[in-house]
Amino acid sequence: MTPSPEPVETPQTIDELQQQHRGYELRLDELKQRPWLSPEEEIEEKRLKKLKLHLKDQIAQLQRASA
Repeated sequence: MTPSPEPVETPQTIDELQQQHRGYELRLDELKQRPWLSPEEEIEEKRLKKLKLHLKDQIAQLQRASA
């Protein structure tokens, strides 16, 4: 039995990345509405902020490449 090939990551479009970015923004807005966050929610908030920033960088890189 041969090992299955690893999945190839397909490049995402700017629109797809912007949609993900908006999703992270919405979740962060939900968390901001709470009077306090549980430790798990604080971790989620930090993770979402990092992911959002990473997506912003990817979007900017794609925009520069397509210009």
